[in-house]
Amino acid sequence: MASAVEDPLLSHRDDGLEDEFHSELEDDEDTSTEWPAGRPGLFIWLLTLSAGISGLLFGYDTGVISATLVSIGTSLSGRTLTSLDMSVITSCTSLFALIASPISSILADYFGRKPVILLSDLLFVFGAVVQAVSFTVSGMVFGRSIVGAAVGAASFVTPLYIAELAPPTYRGMLVTMNVLSITLGQVVAYVIGWIFAEHGDPSTGWRWMVGLGVLPAALQCVLLLFMPETPRWLVKAGKSPEARRVIEKTLGSDLASRRLVDSVVKSIEMEIREEQGNAVLTSGRGKSWFQGWHDLFGVPKNRRALVIACLLQGLQQLCGFNSLMYFSATIFTMLGFSIPTLTSLTVAATNFAFTVLALFLIDRIGRRRILLYSIPFMVGGLLLSAFGFSLIKLSSGDPNVGDHMPITVDAASSVPSRHAAVIILISIMIYVASYALGLGNVPWMQSELFPLNVRSLGSGLATATNWMANFIIGLTFLPLVSINHLR
Repeated sequence: MASAVEDPLLSHRDDGLEDEFHSELEDDEDTSTEWPAGRPGLFIWLLTLSAGISGLLFGYDTGVISATLVSIGTSLSGRTLTSLDMSVITSCTSLFALIASPISSILADYFGRKPVILLSDLLFVFGAVVQAVSFTVSGMVFGRSIVGAAVGAASFVTPLYIAELAPPTYRGMLVTMNVLSITLGQVVAYVIGWIFAEHGDPSTGWRWMVGLGVLPAALQCVLLLFMPETPRWLVKAGKSPEARRVIEKTLGSDLASRRLVDSVVKSIEMEIREEQGNAVLTSGRGKSWFQGWHDLFGVPKNRRALVIACLLQGLQQLCGFNSLMYFSATIFTMLGFSIPTLTSLTVAATNFAFTVLALFLIDRIGRRRILLYSIPFMVGGLLLSAFGFSLIKLSSGDPNVGDHMPITVDAASSVPSRHAAVIILISIMIYVASYALGLGNVPWMQSELFPLNVRSLGSGLATATNWMANFIIGLTFLPLVSINHLR
């Protein structure tokens, strides 16, 4: 008889629309250790808001580059940035996030979730300072690379940290709070970018934009002193008494709550012993360091969970959303908008507003259903945008930062070009709203797919897939625009 750990992930599940994504994909081991359902208390909300600063940093550093690229001028290396310069500055962040993500999964298993968040904060601070004092393109690339490593670690460990602390009934909402903090960071980045671009010194404004990333990172370093490690990792590390104290803070200290605390801790301990027993049975197949890899790829349900998580994370990036976040100001400059950073703010605000809506819908509608409802609207928004671009013709020249690219129209009147630009803006807002409701949130709930023994590794590889696709998009978008522009 096959052991439970070898059962397929989706076995004995109904594949109908009425089942939620969470119900379809959650494995038997994890359900046995869930915390009792109930409203998240003040302690959980404070933990989520504190850990969400990582998301704020993530969003700020991905959003601020849009305004930075159109504000640098000749401040780096004494020349105007080329499309290749912009692509490398942007994509190096994704590349180092890709490298850092699987490494952070290993560190999170050995040292805990909390130390990895602290490490990412220190990298954020260092990277922001390097960017602010850069005077060459290579220096800027170096600073962005450091920030990329910080983003890669934070994007993996923060959703995992929240998911392992949150009550199951509200886990989707609380993990979405992390995504909400990412979109809030993007809104803040665009607001600051607009303020400095329109009212600041052009030669130093962009340095303040990137340097302000130090503040939330330093704040989180302080908050981490008062934040606990997750109970699941503490039990796995043989620190059950500490895990018990963390759960007591969540559930309370009355008699009924203490009984629930004992039940939760015992369930986690039973899960750990079962996983260790399975590891002993397979220990002859390789060294313990490789045991996690064997469990992830050798067990059918874990392998299937990895495929699903990687597909969702890849789709999240290959749909092109971050090309809009990175280069929205450049795109709106090309379309002839007089204040491109302010126009970009409307897109970021749409993303934030619909992420707030997703916060209240995702646990009611379900993960799978909200994806199926939102993706068709994303497709419609992209098709409408393509129609809008088909109505205009960009002027000749290299699409470099700082060069306004007015629209030239074959007809005598410029009215069609203005209408086309409005169509493109509306279509982008439809696309962004649909993305925020579904694909922007659901992939980050990937920890629900994996059992504890492969959760860090599986989530790390899925997050690495996200950053690989992000790197490809960031590196190729502007060169492709340039090629098409010259045709």
